Amino acid sequence: MTAGGALGLGAVLAACGSDSSGDSGDAGGDGAWSFKDDRGRTARTPHTPKKIAAFIGSAAALHDYGVECSAVFGPSKPVRGKPNPQAGDLDLDKVESLGTGFGEFDIEKYAKLRPDLLISNMFPPPKLWFVPDESSKKIYKLAPSIGIKGSNTTLLDPLRRYEELAKALGGDTGSQRAQEAKKRFKAAEKRLREAAKAARKKGGVKVLAMTGDAENMYVAVPDSYCDLHYFKDLGVEIVEGKKSDKWGFWEFLSWEKADSHHADIIMIDNREQALPPSELRKKPTWERLPAVKAGQTIPWAMEERYSYAGYAPRLEALAEAIEKARKLT
Repeated sequence: MTAGGALGLGAVLAACGSDSSGDSGDAGGDGAWSFKDDRGRTARTPHTPKKIAAFIGSAAALHDYGVECSAVFGPSKPVRGKPNPQAGDLDLDKVESLGTGFGEFDIEKYAKLRPDLLISNMFPPPKLWFVPDESSKKIYKLAPSIGIKGSNTTLLDPLRRYEELAKALGGDTGSQRAQEAKKRFKAAEKRLREAAKAARKKGGVKVLAMTGDAENMYVAVPDSYCDLHYFKDLGVEIVEGKKSDKWGFWEFLSWEKADSHHADIIMIDNREQALPPSELRKKPTWERLPAVKAGQTIPWAMEERYSYAGYAPRLEALAEAIEKARKLT
């Protein structure tokens, strides 16, 4: 940041005068608009927020209800030549980017926006996803913030919360588009439940969700991820990764131990930082996994936007994979 930019930012921070704890419960006093988030904190503003900055997935979910954000942060660049799956149906040319990498958040650009509200997910609470710890106090001073819980709960919770938030922000949750998306989701839910039930009658089909880097394969701990938690609730047999650190999201396995769990279907992290299938194939142990040899792999959108429009296709894809899968030995 330039010296002039720092001075400008300082002036805006002084003008905003919000409390620096990240608790926006007192922002705006007894304003005309408020929303209680999943931290138990209430964001208040004098009017319905218009200038909204949001994590890319949050902005994409709100867009599905007709709520448009002014700025986004988090992964939005194309992934291997295709639109970033975390961006949903957003037109990225119409929103300002505050940064795309983890730890990247342009505070000066954010301040110039004079934001009414900041929104992100939480994995886990109370920290907002992709809001850097080292600059969070400055960021939280600029506008009230809202965090939606995306871990250690069922998928139905963040889906409901984003629908509530969109409605509070003036979105049309009763539009034909929104209702059709919910109807499709409910149909996909029924299909997935029936597919899982049929698979169990035939001896069961085990599904493993993973990501990978050069050193390790990471097996998801299903109760930590709201989608996997939900799939389990529907009867899908999810391989139980064992917690390897205090966060409890992954079991860390060296590539030599990639066969530690049996899986009939493997869900592969589709984010830009994860090893894609083309790179995974270079790992000899990966190629020897039964599900890989059988071609029973599908993408895992582990940071899909929390809207019915976002998740209906994900449920359909998993249901289809289970319907077509054969039990492997």
